[in-house]
Amino acid sequence: MTSSDIVLRTSGVGRDFRGLKALADYDVELRRGEILGVIGPNGAGKSTLFNVLTGFLKPTTGSVQFNGKDITGLPPDEVTRLGIARTFQNIRLFGRMTALDNVMTAQQLHGKAGFFEALFSLPSFHRKERALEAKSLAHLESLGLAGFADTDAAALPYGYQRKLEIARALATDPTILMLDEPAAGMNEGETAELTEFIRAIRDRFGLSIVVVEHDMSLIMSLCDRIQVLNYGKVIAQGTPAEVRSDPKVIEAYLGSDDTATGATA
Repeated sequence: MTSSDIVLRTSGVGRDFRGLKALADYDVELRRGEILGVIGPNGAGKSTLFNVLTGFLKPTTGSVQFNGKDITGLPPDEVTRLGIARTFQNIRLFGRMTALDNVMTAQQLHGKAGFFEALFSLPSFHRKERALEAKSLAHLESLGLAGFADTDAAALPYGYQRKLEIARALATDPTILMLDEPAAGMNEGETAELTEFIRAIRDRFGLSIVVVEHDMSLIMSLCDRIQVLNYGKVIAQGTPAEVRSDPKVIEAYLGSDDTATGATA
């Protein structure tokens, strides 16, 4: 594996909150085209990790590099513009805007009209708006969402809201897509469909994907590699089969034999 195969590299990344280490000594080398799962018990540091990598929190220690560029501490809009997009555990669509308008807002990151073009409604402004709309509609169509283009986001079925949020993130033309609990609130059938959807967009758009998820069926069937966080530190990593059988992972989720025995007694 050469350095050109690494799209994201972190070294010793940590984040403290008033002395509490929510994340400590986090290292990763995310490979081009890889799907990396991040799992761990509640409070393990998964959300903190996502927020640090996407610029919503500045790390207390360590560095983050994207395609060889140091992006440590950059704000979220700069991180997104460079090529790292994310979704959120709680869906953050513009509920009263259509699916098409949601995607158009994201695509404006790279192609919005200038201030004076918009202020004076110049012909160039209208040309850019038409081009943006056509591109956004084509984007929805490529993801099987064109039939909902004129539907308000809040009126979509829950599973399609999740897909639309991913579609909006993809509209920023990312290299890395970070998904924060994408299967939250889904039933078994919806989760299986989402798993195939994520795998398909990885292949179609040539993405590297990082997934935080509690649903082990999605993680184990989707991910090439898994990291396990506990108390802010990586305690295990490897293939799904390796992680599933790691004693440290079993203890983190189920407790030690002594704890389990005590709980049963």
